[in-house]
Amino acid sequence: MRKPKKVMTAAEVAASIQDGQTIAGSGFVASALPEALYIALEKRFLETGSPKNLTFCYASSQGSWGGTGGDRFAHKGMTKRVIGAHYATAPAMGKALLNNELEGYNFPQGAITNLFREIAANKVGTITHVGLHTFVDPRIEGGKINSITKEDLVEVINIGGREMLWFKAFPVDVALIRGSYADENGNVTVHREVIPGEVTAIAQAAKNSGGKVYVQVEKIVKAGTLDAKMVKIPGIYVDALVVAEPHEHEQSIGCDFDPSLTGEVRIPVDSLEPLPLDAKKIIGRRGAMELSEGVVVNLGIGAPEYVSAVANEEGISDFMTLTVEAGPIGGVPQGGKRFGSTRNAEAILCHHEQFDFYDGGGLDLAFLGLAESDKNGSINVSRFGPKLAGCGGFMHIAQSAKKVFFLGTFTAGGLKTSVKDGKLIIDVEGREKKFVDTVEQITFNGKYNAEKGKNVKYITERAVFELRKDGVYLMEVAPGIDVQTQILDLMDFTPKMDGEPKIMDAKLFRTELMGLKQD
Repeated sequence: MRKPKKVMTAAEVAASIQDGQTIAGSGFVASALPEALYIALEKRFLETGSPKNLTFCYASSQGSWGGTGGDRFAHKGMTKRVIGAHYATAPAMGKALLNNELEGYNFPQGAITNLFREIAANKVGTITHVGLHTFVDPRIEGGKINSITKEDLVEVINIGGREMLWFKAFPVDVALIRGSYADENGNVTVHREVIPGEVTAIAQAAKNSGGKVYVQVEKIVKAGTLDAKMVKIPGIYVDALVVAEPHEHEQSIGCDFDPSLTGEVRIPVDSLEPLPLDAKKIIGRRGAMELSEGVVVNLGIGAPEYVSAVANEEGISDFMTLTVEAGPIGGVPQGGKRFGSTRNAEAILCHHEQFDFYDGGGLDLAFLGLAESDKNGSINVSRFGPKLAGCGGFMHIAQSAKKVFFLGTFTAGGLKTSVKDGKLIIDVEGREKKFVDTVEQITFNGKYNAEKGKNVKYITERAVFELRKDGVYLMEVAPGIDVQTQILDLMDFTPKMDGEPKIMDAKLFRTELMGLKQD
């Protein structure tokens, strides 16, 4: 018989963490976070000044925009270095990084999930094509966020005549991760979490680095009573368990438990009310026209979400399968704090497994945000002056999907539109240009992808552009829009044209259904 696994309080775990250690944490946005452990660690630092000079590494985005998740590591002196994929939901962390208060790296999400696996296997790190010729490439920025970040953690290498990026492995001293139930031997399930995430890989990375693995759980049950197939963290990896208070173990921060997000139950999904015919619906409609039966799709946040809404309205949702980079396949992806989860999913994979599928070209179509684009067709969604968002899984999706569509309004900041007699009216023009001469940061390299023959379009409410090897072409214009004054004069570069651009389909600008199901 094995000795029962040690049970500690969150405060005791925090007290065991030493200055200068490297901590790996699990969680996705506001879901599946080991928040009780984070709270205790933050409390100890604020009260005692220790631990200090930590390195904090996580694979996705952590937090709910309110001082939670990654923001608990943002105190000056507490953290020396952070390695993450996305920072928008941890604004205090982003601010500290931009103020040069700690070293920081922004790496692609899937590269970090796989890095945990490579650390666990005692390999040299993650080797991937994802991130080439973007700000992650060391020939550009090397993923470094600020001027005090000096060490090169990514390197360009050549394998079999192919250029690749090598994200270097490092030891993990402490794993702070979360599960659902644990048994007395320390075996842990994640059956009440919205995703399994990368908890197995993080636990293995810490254990095989000679580090400690602490798992926050909801409850501990008798040994032998858990279904072995549901165990994602075997007890042999675990050093101690922490039973969290319910308010520090919410399924998603600030949200009630929803069993339809875990696969426990399926619930009816009522049809959405028809959306008003505004700029984003027009964009969503034009994007939905690119759908075909049986496609596997990834939708980004913002305007791309309207593609799903339009598909539902047109009765063609069942013709495609939506996926989320966190792991869910099928069902109805959720947004906001719940982003990463899916209601009524058909399958929920581990985080790294989803990226393996993406990186190999498994996505047929990707609809992603259009925050800023330039004359080469490059896209920036990761950094804008004093705002640090991060790349998340954007690079994997944009670089590997068979067809990519960047969706967004033509201008930003106060844009107001209406439709009258089948024509698009710009009531108030946006204050900020989105089509600039050179993007501030390259999250997607247009020139590099065009040379590879990537199929790329840029869809706005008033114009559709296409990326070709010799540049960006204006292909379609909305009825009622003046090409010179309402498109060309509002761009920092002049797109190429094959004669007069065609008029966008008239049915995009009518209130009735477009008839996509019949088409």
